[in-house]
Amino acid sequence: MAKFDAAAETARYLATLPPEAHARATHYTQGGHWLLLWGALISLAIAWLVVRSEVLSNLRRRIEGTRSRPWLSGLVVLLVAQLAMSLIRLPWSIYENWWREKQYGLTSQPLTGWLGEWAMSFGLSLVFGTLMLLVFYWLLRKAPKTWWIWGAGVSVVFAAIMLLAGPVFIEPLFNKYTPAPPGPVRDAVVEMAKANGIPSEKIFVYNGSKQSNRYTANVSGLFGSARVAMSDTMFKAGADLAEVRGVVGHEMGHYARHHILWQLGALSILLVLAFWLVDRLFPLFARLMGASQVKGIADPAGYPVFTAVLVVIGLLGTPVLNTLIRLGESDADNYSLRIAREPDGLSKALVKTIEYRAATPGKPEEILFYDHPAVGNRVRNAMDWKAKELAAGRTVP
Repeated sequence: MAKFDAAAETARYLATLPPEAHARATHYTQGGHWLLLWGALISLAIAWLVVRSEVLSNLRRRIEGTRSRPWLSGLVVLLVAQLAMSLIRLPWSIYENWWREKQYGLTSQPLTGWLGEWAMSFGLSLVFGTLMLLVFYWLLRKAPKTWWIWGAGVSVVFAAIMLLAGPVFIEPLFNKYTPAPPGPVRDAVVEMAKANGIPSEKIFVYNGSKQSNRYTANVSGLFGSARVAMSDTMFKAGADLAEVRGVVGHEMGHYARHHILWQLGALSILLVLAFWLVDRLFPLFARLMGASQVKGIADPAGYPVFTAVLVVIGLLGTPVLNTLIRLGESDADNYSLRIAREPDGLSKALVKTIEYRAATPGKPEEILFYDHPAVGNRVRNAMDWKAKELAAGRTVP
């Protein structure tokens, strides 16, 4: 029997897409890298524009009048700031998240549908974001020397609440989620779930094609609300049972390995560092942006300055965040290989994601920009696993 060649099998899988498809994926992916920079520059320009208009500081002065009203002025100023900055950014958001996706055939959603969902999403973020910011600015007033520690804790708590509420209250506003229907797919998924201590009623299918044509699945929620959801695009793309087992095994890996909790923990540490930097850099950015009417970091009228500092820190910290997520994705792949034992199913599924994530970037590009391991590396990992299993005399489907 010929020795299994993992490298040759990886090349065979990648070759199932024609060269022009790989070229198109590379063009889309590398264009997305540039969007990070342009998006940051646009955010900085918007923040500068709002600060220089002095509309927020004038609004704060009118509300406070002759006596301090921190909660009222904070509420109104923060609402106006978020509304103004989001509306100014809307044309860029349309280009980045709808028009470009349309150009590459990654969405069939009409602009009216996209705008309706944008409005709903913005409304939710405006409500919950303002609540969090009010707590933030209270901390800035009451604990000016240590707010960055408490602020990180508040951010993580709010993130956990949103994760917990997402599958129950938020995601159903945008998509319809139904339990996986009876049949071979559900039977296979339930069997995998029971064998690995994962609640079998947590497997759903949703109409993801409403927003995107991407071949995808996800795990969302926290604790009792956590669930695995497969987009209907998987089945429209002809996913067979081996693919479903491989993909669901990956998502179960996120659930079983508690990746969301680990990432929240890592995020709390990164936020402490980020907010400490904001505390130190705020005066410099305020001077550079001409925020002469902003009374300090605790002034809600300085919210655009605060966001500008975070934009720069976030851009520079992108490789760190991407690396944390990539580690979880690699671990989930390995979990899937162990429990589903479908290296070929997983590989077939991964190849279908190349259209929005180029398969073979250089190592520096992957480290800097990829929040998932490159598809070529993930397929090679699956084929290496298969080679080891076969060499050990174990059967692989």
